[in-house]
Amino acid sequence: MKKYILFLLLLFISGVTVTAYAEQPGSLIHLDVEKYKLKNGLTVLLHVDRSAPIVSHHVWFRVGSRDEEPGYTGIAHLFEHMMFKGAKKYTGKQYNLLLEQNGASFNAFTSYDYTGYYVNLPSDKLDLVMDMESDRFKDLIIAKSHLDSEREVVKEERRVRVDNSVFGALREALYATAFKVHPYRWPIIGWMKDVNRIDEEKSKEFFGKFYSPNNAVLSIAGNFEKEEVKKLIEKYYGGWRKEENLTRVKYPQEPEQKGYRFQKIKRSVQSKTFSVAYPSTRAGSEDAYALDLLANILGEGQSSRLYKDLVYSEQLATGVSAYNYTPKDPGLFQIYVSLKPGASFEKARKSTLGQIFKLRNTLVKEKELQKAKNQVMKSYVDSIKTIGGKAYLLALNETLFSDYKEIFKDLDKYSQVTVEDIRTVAKKYLKVNQANVVLVEPSQR
Repeated sequence: MKKYILFLLLLFISGVTVTAYAEQPGSLIHLDVEKYKLKNGLTVLLHVDRSAPIVSHHVWFRVGSRDEEPGYTGIAHLFEHMMFKGAKKYTGKQYNLLLEQNGASFNAFTSYDYTGYYVNLPSDKLDLVMDMESDRFKDLIIAKSHLDSEREVVKEERRVRVDNSVFGALREALYATAFKVHPYRWPIIGWMKDVNRIDEEKSKEFFGKFYSPNNAVLSIAGNFEKEEVKKLIEKYYGGWRKEENLTRVKYPQEPEQKGYRFQKIKRSVQSKTFSVAYPSTRAGSEDAYALDLLANILGEGQSSRLYKDLVYSEQLATGVSAYNYTPKDPGLFQIYVSLKPGASFEKARKSTLGQIFKLRNTLVKEKELQKAKNQVMKSYVDSIKTIGGKAYLLALNETLFSDYKEIFKDLDKYSQVTVEDIRTVAKKYLKVNQANVVLVEPSQR
């Protein structure tokens, strides 16, 4: 029981309801949530939290860049922009101005697997926000002028975040190297030529197909009266038309990688940066928890193995990081290393692979694993401390797994990982012949 004391203390400090592990195994955290569906298929999650007079309103759609057709990459992200351009009742300028005048903060995001829209606002403004959100979700205006203006915004965003960014270009090349048939191979922001190709007809088809209530999750957390909010939901979202023919592009699963892959790209930089990545697992799998902790041990912070080796001891790098990305389908275990000017890429690569070899063949120390658990679990608890964080995580788990209750399992899953589990997943996933290495080096001047 002692090993759970720190986790329970973290949860208590965060204001999250804590259930003793001995009483209910697998329930280190708990949120009171009501889940139901409207007749049109909209999934609703309601969580009352009276810690502050605010509400967080999230609407997520099960559509991301994985649902795009080749030749039209970037349309999911472009649509995120289009959703702020105005609809039947509220223009784009009115939408932004009204939310700002009523003390709300708002934004959106697109991933490989989903697109989310959120508004954090004072509790007494929920009626207004639902009116505004339902307007754009049901009656978005898709005009050529809107499409052309947002296309240019996205293109400039791509130039800044990818074309003129070392890590943006590195990550894009890495995914194109690691994935050969799965749609994760193309960037969420899309290829420039594809973004230029998206027209009104394709946009209307995309909106009608995926922006439907039976493809969405509404998650509301905060200080509200549940019965009153249910009436508002029915009023504003009940008339939203259901999409009867919700079909998706079907892609084959990524085949097993049979050999080491290497790619080199050149950029106007002073020093080299490289990444090593391995085919990983999907969100929610048993191995994902051990891989998350392995990534922490390998490359999280100045006490991590790679930092102590490459930055302190060998003085080859200025920074390192490791991250296990687990989307809906199997993702990537990624390592990033920024080298000092003039430092040897080959020496740093060998040192990186040497650290991975150690993890595959030697057990980590219990103390080292416990530190990783403390850091990962604290980060998880921090993410659920706020009302917005609760609404986000509920929407995320419902969108990915069709079951928000998966959120309650994560801390327990992390706590149960053993040093043997770390070695097992290192052997299973971090294989020599499945490494994908991408190097960014200075272009010749």
